[in-house]
Amino acid sequence: MKWKIGMRIPRQIKETGIEHYAGKASAIGIEVLDIGQLTPEAKQICDRNGLEIGSVDAVQVGYLIGKDESLRAQAVDAVKQQMDVMASLGVKTMFMCLCPADRSVPRRETFAIWKETFPEVVRHAERSGVYIAIEGWPGPGPELPTIGCTPEMWRAMFEAVPSKHFGLNYDPSHLVWLGIDYLRALTEFGERINHCHGKDTEIIREDLYEFGVVAPTFGTKYYDSGGFWRYTIPGHGEVDWAKVAVRLDRLGYNGPICIELEDHRFRGTADNEWQGIQKAYEHLALYFH
Repeated sequence: MKWKIGMRIPRQIKETGIEHYAGKASAIGIEVLDIGQLTPEAKQICDRNGLEIGSVDAVQVGYLIGKDESLRAQAVDAVKQQMDVMASLGVKTMFMCLCPADRSVPRRETFAIWKETFPEVVRHAERSGVYIAIEGWPGPGPELPTIGCTPEMWRAMFEAVPSKHFGLNYDPSHLVWLGIDYLRALTEFGERINHCHGKDTEIIREDLYEFGVVAPTFGTKYYDSGGFWRYTIPGHGEVDWAKVAVRLDRLGYNGPICIELEDHRFRGTADNEWQGIQKAYEHLALYFH
């Protein structure tokens, strides 16, 4: 199967403006953009450059699963309105990380709130033809408050909300540093994958000896790192993308593979970020084109 390779928009590239980066992305072979905010103008620019919109970031997610009932109700309405806009513009995937605004709330409590709130949200997604894709980023440390980042949690969520309009953004980079078998997870939960990220993680063995799995006392060496691990572009980490491609093919996944650039070696300037995007694209194209 041939998949389309896309990208999320890194910080410095984003500052160059969508007219510029949409054209440049298309020129290097990118076919899909994951965008933060969907507008008719953004859709028109993507169309002119032959780009599909892969996903749109959900709004007010922290309040959507927060304790404040009035803020939660507002967030539900905002997400529903966002789904309606997506449907009107023909965009089908809504991306979100289920990290509460109050990081101190235990995951079990956040899950209980989610379980009450999300059936209504998912019903609206079904009516709108939108598919929710939650990413397994555990959230900021030391709390790691995000729900929906482990097999234990996914099973509970999919039992509570069996609709396939609620599913996963498969990003193996998080699973690697969490110590979760990213291929086994792909096999078990593959039918609930609504979107994929192309991102990798390197396990730094010397630093694993130095810090263990505990966050370093005196700070990390690298940006987008947790001490014994760091995020990388595909091909520079632990993920076997050939095996990921085989399993996605077996599952019949036909969505995009979108590069999420969080490698410290390719940051700081738009040129550096484009270099990282190019290298990531070239590696993913070995298996997904």
